[in-house]
Amino acid sequence: MSAQPRFPIDYIEPVFRPPSEAHSLILPVTNGCSWNQCTFCDMYTAPQKKFRARDEQQVLDEIRRSGEQLIVQRVFLADGDAMVLPTHRLLRILEAIGEHMPEVQRVTSYCLPRNLRRKSVEELRQLREAGLQMLYVGAESGDDEVLQRVNKGETFDSTAEALLKAQEAGLQTSVMILNGLGGRNLSEQHAANSARLMNLTQPDFLSTLVVSFPHGMERYQARFPDFQPLDQLGLFREIEMLLSALELNNTVFRSDHASNYLVLKGILGADQPRLLAQVRQAIEQPEQAGLRPERMRGL
Repeated sequence: MSAQPRFPIDYIEPVFRPPSEAHSLILPVTNGCSWNQCTFCDMYTAPQKKFRARDEQQVLDEIRRSGEQLIVQRVFLADGDAMVLPTHRLLRILEAIGEHMPEVQRVTSYCLPRNLRRKSVEELRQLREAGLQMLYVGAESGDDEVLQRVNKGETFDSTAEALLKAQEAGLQTSVMILNGLGGRNLSEQHAANSARLMNLTQPDFLSTLVVSFPHGMERYQARFPDFQPLDQLGLFREIEMLLSALELNNTVFRSDHASNYLVLKGILGADQPRLLAQVRQAIEQPEQAGLRPERMRGL
């Protein structure tokens, strides 16, 4: 009896992906995150997740083996920010995906704004033409004080520049905002300036996640000592402020990550009144809002 072939990719756990990439092949081209200093994020803090670019030949071999063993329609380039790699290297990876996995219809990646800004519009256009379709950008907030407090290493202007550059190159953008990131004291400005950033950049997709601290808040509070987390009602009121201030033309909105109490889905701005009605029901009549039980929430 012949042995089953091993899976074609060697992963270093833990491995993360956006919720919408649940059916994608996760292809790590880097290990860890090139910044990895955000105080709210514990995704890549394990010793084995120290940042490095993976060996290019190993990645190309894994692409070839994946094409031989699997039928793949979507590929997500991992870990925290594949776009830190030089453009010529990314192009070789994308060309190998096209050669060995011709069924692939979409390639996506997480992306830090700083690494987008280092690439020209022409470079980004070359990546799009080679198969890269969408970038997941963790903006987290549009408020400069919140961003400084959480050591994001970005500002309103730097994130806006990156998003607009990607869009100029024809790449889709999916932006994440963290509900509750500014705590009680900065909640209003966090919501208002996050909406202002989204209105300026008009992303294709927008999602909200609730900031969570599965390993405790010590690292977070070291830079944000007066942080007071929002309770459930405070989270809903912040989302209401965000949604009320958004002026988006055709953005797919999702607030369905496992961290969220309230699941919201729609198109902004067409579905804005319905979404706001759902949030206001959660504020005024939470027992009738179909909230996710606490035991079902997580990262």
